[in-house]
Amino acid sequence: MQPESAHALKVAFVAGVAPGKWFHRWEERFPDQPLASQMVDDAQQLAVLRDGTADVAFVRLPVDRDKEALHVIPLYEELAVVVAPKGHEIQAFEEIPLGEVEDELFEYDGGPSERLDLVEGGAGLAIMPMSVVRHFNRKDLRYRPVTGVKPYAVGIAWRREDESELIQEFIGVVRGRGANSSRQASVQRDQQEAAQKRRENLAATQSKEAKARNEASRAAKSARGGKFGTRGGKPGGGKGRPASGKGRPGQRRGR
Repeated sequence: MQPESAHALKVAFVAGVAPGKWFHRWEERFPDQPLASQMVDDAQQLAVLRDGTADVAFVRLPVDRDKEALHVIPLYEELAVVVAPKGHEIQAFEEIPLGEVEDELFEYDGGPSERLDLVEGGAGLAIMPMSVVRHFNRKDLRYRPVTGVKPYAVGIAWRREDESELIQEFIGVVRGRGANSSRQASVQRDQQEAAQKRRENLAATQSKEAKARNEASRAAKSARGGKFGTRGGKPGGGKGRPASGKGRPGQRRGR
């Protein structure tokens, strides 16, 4: 069933996340419900939820769900890679231990595109999610998996205060629930409405049956009252006496 909403569902995602498969499932399931999407920098992934720019967001974990008052569901992990300019010695290895490149890393809090610009410009090496590096596809950069670094995790987040059916439907799509899953918001609503309808029908039927029983009871009482008020077919309820002039059995008539 179509979720009830008059506006588009706004979805944000950070670079490297490929939400196309979920968007496609949404369009197949709810073709009349629009969806608006935007890519944001990691630094803005929570801000768009705070200010309402996005209803839900695919974010890089960890995030402080309690401080931000968010629901957060982890989805998957990504491989960490070290990125270097073309021609760097990392190209000679299949994977690199963190200790081998740690001294060449630089600190930067900006977006991933700018970070890659700095690597390309010779500022140093960077450790990033492999999906991000592939997303930007810089021909003058090279990358290798780096060991000794925790994988990057991706999750989906939304505000705790927003429990709309529209969002719950999208969360269900992302988590792979089928259209008829009992955990889908619209299915639960349909089940509740059907249960309410059954209760109303049952109450109406019981009321109708009770009314019929009452009418039958009144009719029976009325019928019993008429029968006992005319016993023997005569008013008053008494039995008729023997005809005068006739004696009782065994008596003789006088002369």
